[in-house]
Amino acid sequence: MKLWPCLSLALVLTACSETPHYHAVAESSAPLDADPSDVAVLNRVSWGANTSSAQLLHRIGLKRYLAAQLHPGGDGLPADARAQIAAMDISHKSIVELHDELETLQETARRAKGTPAYDEAQKAYQQRLTALAREAAARSLLRDLYSRNQLKEQLTWFWMNHFNVSQNKGEVRAFVADYEENAIRPRVLGKFRDLLAATAFHPAMLQYLDNAQNAARHINENYAREIMELHTMGVGSGYTQTDVQELARILTGLGIFHPGKPPKLRKDLQDQYRVDGLFEFNPNRHDYGDKHFLGHIIHGAGLVEVDEALTILARQPATARFVSTKLAEYFCCDAPPPALIAAMAATFQQTDGDITAVLETLFAAPEFRASLGGKFKDPVHYTVSAMRVAYGDTVILNPQPLFNWLDRLGEPLYRHETPDGYPLTETAWSGPGQMETRFEIARIIAAGRSGLFKLPDDKTKEPAPPPDIRPSRYYEATAPSLRPATAAALAQAKSPAEWNLLFLSSPDFMRR
Repeated sequence: MKLWPCLSLALVLTACSETPHYHAVAESSAPLDADPSDVAVLNRVSWGANTSSAQLLHRIGLKRYLAAQLHPGGDGLPADARAQIAAMDISHKSIVELHDELETLQETARRAKGTPAYDEAQKAYQQRLTALAREAAARSLLRDLYSRNQLKEQLTWFWMNHFNVSQNKGEVRAFVADYEENAIRPRVLGKFRDLLAATAFHPAMLQYLDNAQNAARHINENYAREIMELHTMGVGSGYTQTDVQELARILTGLGIFHPGKPPKLRKDLQDQYRVDGLFEFNPNRHDYGDKHFLGHIIHGAGLVEVDEALTILARQPATARFVSTKLAEYFCCDAPPPALIAAMAATFQQTDGDITAVLETLFAAPEFRASLGGKFKDPVHYTVSAMRVAYGDTVILNPQPLFNWLDRLGEPLYRHETPDGYPLTETAWSGPGQMETRFEIARIIAAGRSGLFKLPDDKTKEPAPPPDIRPSRYYEATAPSLRPATAAALAQAKSPAEWNLLFLSSPDFMRR
């Protein structure tokens, strides 16, 4: 019997021996008789069900649980997770302060060029950039693991992926934390148009897609093309190359503010100049001619042209269909039925792009219920869900193993090079190499030897004993829905670590 191609039960049983001691995930001893189909919904709208979330679902019911996820309050992070986030530089330094700090490091390197000190100065600059991006990734994963607002955190990842930027370009490593925290995360359940605008005015996007170089008489179409192709209407939706060119003209002048280097403006343009944080609209660089965009005439008026163009894009029927399709691919199925897309797109248009309303339509659809348990987990989903079920609310101290696993699985945070973001469908993530790596990660988690629960410089033995998932209330709720082959394999386990490995590497756990 095989758990998946190329990994036999014999291999699984051999790989999980000699685990010295075990503990059960901390939980209430109260019985849990949650409907398995409700737990399947929980698995879909969260980063993975665990004991505490399954108990909450049982206590308040699915309807109230979904309402709380769609209209979230405080995130309820454990104190240890809050303390880690509060200690990060990205939590108490603004993007402007961080940029000033990096400018100083860059200037030090520039002055040292041609001297023995140059390499060290350049190294310090690069290390600081990398440290800021690592803080952003650690904060994101801590929230994914422990926030009670699981849908909000999933949507933060989804929209970061939809409006993808790669930290590997320029100073995006320094910008990505603010991009996630202040452009994306507050708007993930709001109006799509507001989310689109927040990304359009953020220095991470403006640098990544080159709009900081887009100026009158020196047009750069990169960002204009991706807005239409990837962020709003989608390929083949009816826009033309002329529309791309006109949108690029509209976007001229949007760029990044460099403190201490204000532009010299003509007197008649001075009231057009705008700065907000590191965002700058420089009227010297803007094309003030009239534009013909998607059937509309947009008169040359400066920054208000951008607002007008974004509203036109957000209200296109093609945008409603494209965004609805992406949401359905992520939360429902790889090939969403046309009727589901039509219903979601209709809600999108009727509510002027209200993301919460669109998700309510999705979650109420029979196609959503029919898809439960069938959506293949991408690497982030797999890794985070394994951690949630294995360790519950025990807060990690060292995120480096998680970074390493996501890197090996091909889905590290903020590092997808191209603007299309990571793929959302099974074919991208279900190859033999991927499955073998997942097996190795499952074995580490199952045995409790991950390094997650000790500080990076601590050379002592892992203090946290390995988990024991089998007696958890969460497993009690999911056991009735397991495939017979998985249940039979689990029955042969000789130790908790062996059982953990079989469960975490089973076909059932690969899906949500």
